[in-house]
Amino acid sequence: MLTGKVAVVTGASRGIGREIARTLAAAGAEVIVNYNGSAQRAEDAVKEIEEKGGKAEAIQCDVSDFESAGKLMDRVIKSYGHIDILVNNAGITKDGLLMRMSEEDFDAVVRTNLKGAFNCMRHVARQMVKQKSGRIINISSVSGVLGNAGQVNYAASKAGIIGMTKSAARELASRGITVNAIAPGFINTEMTEVLSDGVKEGARAQIPMKEFGETKDVAEAAAFLASDKARYITGQVLCVDGGMAM
Repeated sequence: MLTGKVAVVTGASRGIGREIARTLAAAGAEVIVNYNGSAQRAEDAVKEIEEKGGKAEAIQCDVSDFESAGKLMDRVIKSYGHIDILVNNAGITKDGLLMRMSEEDFDAVVRTNLKGAFNCMRHVARQMVKQKSGRIINISSVSGVLGNAGQVNYAASKAGIIGMTKSAARELASRGITVNAIAPGFINTEMTEVLSDGVKEGARAQIPMKEFGETKDVAEAAAFLASDKARYITGQVLCVDGGMAM
């Protein structure tokens, strides 16, 4: 389905990003597993992909840094000749109530989650325009759609991704490039494992399907949006959330 395609997945050393990298590789894409600090996890992800017959390479980059993001894209283009798929998944959380949230925590989350996605899109757009083809998939969140107490910074960054997705989609559509967002709900990852049983119960009560999703649910949605099957879909937000945001 994606044979011959080159995909860059940011924040791909664990969780949703790692599952997206695995799924794109299984579909035939050569995958760049981007990471910032988790080198061993990224190498493990590459090894896992290669053991199943896929092709992958781990590349370190702090995508929140504009110049570093540019160097990442330049390196990939120089090595592979093209970039067909960009999945902006890199993200962090620094939760806290509005009245107690520090400026540093707000800035750090917006810088990584929102500016990081902008940086990568900005640097890959020229190549995709030149190719007259490309798929950009931005990982937002149900928090960016509904808001969430204790996540003013995170929700702002993820809502910003939605606005940025729609704007970029309008700019790039005539050049054969689609730009879409996926908004996951509660997904079973390391981030949700640390939640207390009470918090998990409260979360499930808000989900019409009454269960948390799996990373594969998000990854399969990303693989679809990256494929030719989604060639006429752009500027959309696909909520993979068990019905939370309906």
